[in-house]
Amino acid sequence: MGMNRRSLLGRIAAVGAAGVAGSALTLPGTAQAATWKKRLTGADLDTNSRWQVAGTDLGIPYVLENGSIGYLFGDTFNTPWPEGPPLPNDWRSPVMLRSNVHPGAPGGVVFDSAARVAGNGRAPEVMHNGHNGIGIDGLWEVTVIPNDGISFPETGRQLISYMSIENWNSAGPAGPHWKSRYAGLAYSDNGNDFVRTPLKWWNSPDNKDPFQMWTMQRDGDWVYVFSVRSGRQDGPMMLRRVRWDRLFYPESYEGWGWNGSNWGWGRPCTPILTGRFGEPSVRRLADGTWVMAYLNCATGCIVTRTASGPDRVWTAEKIQVTSWQEPGLYGGFIHPWSSRNANDLHLLVSKWTRTPDGRSTAYHVSQFVGTV
Repeated sequence: MGMNRRSLLGRIAAVGAAGVAGSALTLPGTAQAATWKKRLTGADLDTNSRWQVAGTDLGIPYVLENGSIGYLFGDTFNTPWPEGPPLPNDWRSPVMLRSNVHPGAPGGVVFDSAARVAGNGRAPEVMHNGHNGIGIDGLWEVTVIPNDGISFPETGRQLISYMSIENWNSAGPAGPHWKSRYAGLAYSDNGNDFVRTPLKWWNSPDNKDPFQMWTMQRDGDWVYVFSVRSGRQDGPMMLRRVRWDRLFYPESYEGWGWNGSNWGWGRPCTPILTGRFGEPSVRRLADGTWVMAYLNCATGCIVTRTASGPDRVWTAEKIQVTSWQEPGLYGGFIHPWSSRNANDLHLLVSKWTRTPDGRSTAYHVSQFVGTV
């Protein structure tokens, strides 16, 4: 992230892609596609005065069972950044704010409520978190970070995919990366209280399991799950699908794979893309276009790709937000009410900047607007 513009422009990031994706060379461009619209969280905003949500990250938007939008935040504090001051600073994760305001409105995203809160008041975390202690399953847990959310109007149920973080600094041949212990699913039947299920997709001891950071999108009877390794490290992106009413049955997940002559479902997963991915976000737009966004950790840019379907060819990367436009960025979550119309791609982008000695200078989420 600390790369300057000259060195960034001088690099070519080869994002190899297997199978349907072919291969792509990404040359960081000189102009971004998305523009900053507004900051959404911070100690000086109503997210703090109303719900004590000041410094926070992620802000993953998904459609709730009632048609409005929930926004999932990871490590959240009532101070501008994680280290305070003061301490303690009310560390929570995940936290959910909600809105029924279209992100394309003149004022952008406007939050109107918080999960587990009647009116204004402190927004608590929506599921159990071990917080640098023994978690709900008897294992050490640093924190719980949401990956994505999905809801089912047929039942009124919501699901959150999440990571149980084992540590933030797991050494490896490519340098330190955070390590999840496992990926899991939590559910809610009231939209407020999420119950962590016993289901666990365990990470490998070497932190190389590619099924740790999930993004989920439903299309008809199927939920398509795209996933990558934890820690924003080099590796594959995998694609699975499962019937919406079988998400709690791991044996029902089908892999999208290459058998040497063709691609098909019901096979061991074959990488659909390879690269150094941040948290992925995939959404199906109203016209049927599929859009993928993530931080390209090799270039420091938030990028998007499009496809006509989840198992179709994905385009080359399109740069949306650059690291010199917004230093210390990560995330890049697609608002599900985005469209292919001009300047109607809405991204929730996290920012965490620090001084050389580690003191935070910014830790918040902003809305950016671009074009698919």
